[in-house]
Amino acid sequence: MAELAEHQRGRLTGPFVVASVMAVASPILSVTTYLVWARLPAAWAPDVTVSPQSAVTFTFPAVGAFLIYHRPRLNMAWLMCVGGLAAAVSDVSSALMFHAAAGGDLALAGWLRVPLRLGWAVCGLSLTMVLPLYSPDGRLPSRRWRPALWLGCVSISAAAVQYLFRAPRVQGYPYPSVIPNPLRIPALTPYAETIATVGWTGIYLAMALAALSLASRLRGAGPAERRQIGWPLFAFAGYIVFLIAAAISPVFMWPAIAWAAAIPFAVAFSVMRYRLYGIDTVISRAIVAAGVIVVVSLVYFGVGTLSSLVVSGYHQVAGVAAALFAGAFFQPLRRALQRAVDRLLYGAVGDPGVLAERLTQAVRGADPARALNSVVSVLRDGLAVEGVAVEVADGEPRYVESGRVGAEPREVPLVWHGSRVGRLLVGPPGPRRFPAAHNERVLATLTPYAADVAHAVRMAADLQRSRERILTAREEERRRLRRDLHDGLGQTLSAMAMTINMARLSLKSSPEAADELLRELHAGMSAVTGDIRELVYGLRPPALDDLGLARAVRDLAGQSSPGTEIEVAVEGDLEDLPAAVEVAVYRIVQEALTNIRRHAEASRARIALQREEPMLRVLIADDGKGLPASHRAGVGLGSMRERAAELGGICVVTGEPGAGTRVEVMLPLLTAGMSIRS
Repeated sequence: MAELAEHQRGRLTGPFVVASVMAVASPILSVTTYLVWARLPAAWAPDVTVSPQSAVTFTFPAVGAFLIYHRPRLNMAWLMCVGGLAAAVSDVSSALMFHAAAGGDLALAGWLRVPLRLGWAVCGLSLTMVLPLYSPDGRLPSRRWRPALWLGCVSISAAAVQYLFRAPRVQGYPYPSVIPNPLRIPALTPYAETIATVGWTGIYLAMALAALSLASRLRGAGPAERRQIGWPLFAFAGYIVFLIAAAISPVFMWPAIAWAAAIPFAVAFSVMRYRLYGIDTVISRAIVAAGVIVVVSLVYFGVGTLSSLVVSGYHQVAGVAAALFAGAFFQPLRRALQRAVDRLLYGAVGDPGVLAERLTQAVRGADPARALNSVVSVLRDGLAVEGVAVEVADGEPRYVESGRVGAEPREVPLVWHGSRVGRLLVGPPGPRRFPAAHNERVLATLTPYAADVAHAVRMAADLQRSRERILTAREEERRRLRRDLHDGLGQTLSAMAMTINMARLSLKSSPEAADELLRELHAGMSAVTGDIRELVYGLRPPALDDLGLARAVRDLAGQSSPGTEIEVAVEGDLEDLPAAVEVAVYRIVQEALTNIRRHAEASRARIALQREEPMLRVLIADDGKGLPASHRAGVGLGSMRERAAELGGICVVTGEPGAGTRVEVMLPLLTAGMSIRS
């Protein structure tokens, strides 16, 4: 703790104190400048007293002092402090120059030209040329950019020299008296305009190269560095655009002033790597908002003007019509601009609509397993991340990955019609352009496709497992039948054949022995008949063929639980049901009645069979003790659910302790019927 306190005290001395003095002195000088301008006589007041240089006096030194507090040796922060203070010195010198001239002290006014122009040169060089060249890490991108730095120094120095040593222009002078220049060099007068033109051309070129240096850094940077560089690039590029526009039309001067005041905050975001907002999000929303405002305004005023001409005298009608047209254009225009900006920032793969179309084409021509590979590949391209994976619950394949999602991926649940079918794992941002701040739009567009494919994978896996279970059950049934026929019925028939032969041999010699053998044969035939009846009953309950489903269920109810009063209700025609449905209903009712007899301790029960095309509903309810709180499904309940699931139906078992048990089954008839016919 002592070391930390000492470190904090170190921050509050030395460099930070100097920076704090600059941060306080700069706005004080600026306020002084405005007070001086306000007291000038009208004849000595310039037409323009506020410029982008005036704005930087408040924000640049303050932000620079903040950065120096955290990183005392950061040269960029010192540039901001020095440049802001130089701008304040230039502004206050300009105001004091006109104040001295208005008071008649032209000699002092002439000497004030020197700090005015030197402050302007230091401010322009440090903030508009050196600062972007050294952003965001305090170093030049490479040695190749040194000529751009020298170009800025030479150009701004040429412009400053031209102003410091030129002779005042007497003809057309806008003020009452000519402010002299004590440093004038008359020999430079013929070349003054040429020097000014060359100097300002070099200044604008150096500013453009400084912004271009940030763009060159952007090309070879990683994902985090791209966002870090994007902030100052966006700030300086916007300022240059507005500054050039202001030179063409004065109406753009105020946007240039506001933009200049915001530059240090963008640099601070970059230096501190403050990534609460993505620069690509800022650019995207700014362009979309500006485009919507401009187009909607044009539509509104255009329709309003046209309506006023057509229905002159009805201004209210014109306003309503203009508002309706502007409102109709708003949403389609916003979507179109958003797609255009996404394509601009992230390329073709950044457009969610293009990605959705690409994904649709990939899914159409592939089975679910290959479609899942297409999903992760398209999502990886669209999100511009290092890896994407899809994990499917109970699917095959269960896990598909494209690239590398890393140790801590972002997890997005995949939900299909309210049921969670898996999860989407999104890895860290990749090296393509920005780290895709439009991820939410891409995820919102493509996640439903991924959920559909994950559901298809699950269904395919369920279908495969069902086929395997059907094949296994068929083979097991065949093996059981073979065993019963070979080991049971086959052995009995062989023994009966031997008994017949023995009876034939002893018929003449020993009729009594033959009679005994025939009686044994009769008993054996009764046993065979019982065995055959059991085999047939195992394949399909004979009561269904003898009585039909409704009467077979009533017969089960009458025989199942003597101590329980069971009511059977039937609605609809149950005569032409598929055989598989009949067997499933019979077995489910049989199992439910067995549970009632063994566990429910119920006095009353109710069985309802209701046919509602295309579905058969079965309800078995009792007033017994219900299901315990810690109930776990056993073999009986599991078999009921499996029988319903085999036919594409559902079986739900509910029951509170002391409130009875309720078994609800819904079986589709069309699917079952088609499967039986096929």
